[in-house]
Amino acid sequence: MKIAILDDYQNVVKELNCYSLLDGLDTTIYTDTPDSFEALVSRLSDKDAVVLIRERTEIKSELLARLPQLKLISQTGKISNHIDLASCNKHRVAVAEGIGSPIAPSELCWSLILASSRHIVPYVDNFHQGSWQSSGSLGLGRTLDKLTLGIWGYGKIGRRIAQYANVFGMKVLIWGSEESRENALTDGFEVASSKQDFFAQSDVLTLHLRLSSKTKACVTYDDLQLMKTDALFVNTSRAHLIEANALVRSLEAGRPGFAALDVYDSEPATLKQEPLLAMPNVLCAPHLGYVESNNYELYFNIAFENLVKYFQGQPQNIANAEIL
Repeated sequence: MKIAILDDYQNVVKELNCYSLLDGLDTTIYTDTPDSFEALVSRLSDKDAVVLIRERTEIKSELLARLPQLKLISQTGKISNHIDLASCNKHRVAVAEGIGSPIAPSELCWSLILASSRHIVPYVDNFHQGSWQSSGSLGLGRTLDKLTLGIWGYGKIGRRIAQYANVFGMKVLIWGSEESRENALTDGFEVASSKQDFFAQSDVLTLHLRLSSKTKACVTYDDLQLMKTDALFVNTSRAHLIEANALVRSLEAGRPGFAALDVYDSEPATLKQEPLLAMPNVLCAPHLGYVESNNYELYFNIAFENLVKYFQGQPQNIANAEIL
């Protein structure tokens, strides 16, 4: 049995405690992204199983058709749109689903809100260059107390963010599905009267939605132009929730005044392809929401257990169990 672990950018998987679950197995870890589709096929052509790190590699029909040896995809965390389950069924490839946790992404989101609001990164960068208390063109930062935090999506992460905001003395305003709004009201938070009101009232607005056909491009340029000139727009969920080019255009037009991001249209993102990285009023993190030691141990422990159990003839957590 040959196993591939893809896209371990930081070369840390082999240092995890749970990596011992794969002792004695023929495992290859790839730490870089292949520069072509053919290179990816070459890496996987003789593999029986692939372990995916979240959504860094897409598994679609074109790829599966070239991998007749592949029997199992073991996903770290929950399955999303990066895996074409129907094509996996067609090619008789089982997909084992992991478990997720809202803790690391919630804390990362709140860290970005704090850092962006106080311009911590430019202050520190300029200090290292010899400038004392200089944020460049950004001026003074501001505290969060008494500001309105808009949360679109009141699931496990959105609920945590609302509690953080409560502790910081913010007013919380919720938008989302009918279920989200009902849950927020039950928890004692205010619900916006409309999408337009939600964008117009929020001093800080953060997205916590799954990407689907219904939510893709749900944030439009017109929505963003309703925001205040000093508002902060935060996205740690998915880049494609926002209409193409809408955020760049809106920031250039001055509404909202700032953004803090952890996700991009194409990843790994580079300055050449991502204009947001060059904007001084945008704080950009390299998709760190789930990249944290405790989270990695959680994600990979389940992914490796699923893999081992499958090849022991005891498959578990199979999302497409009908093919077994």
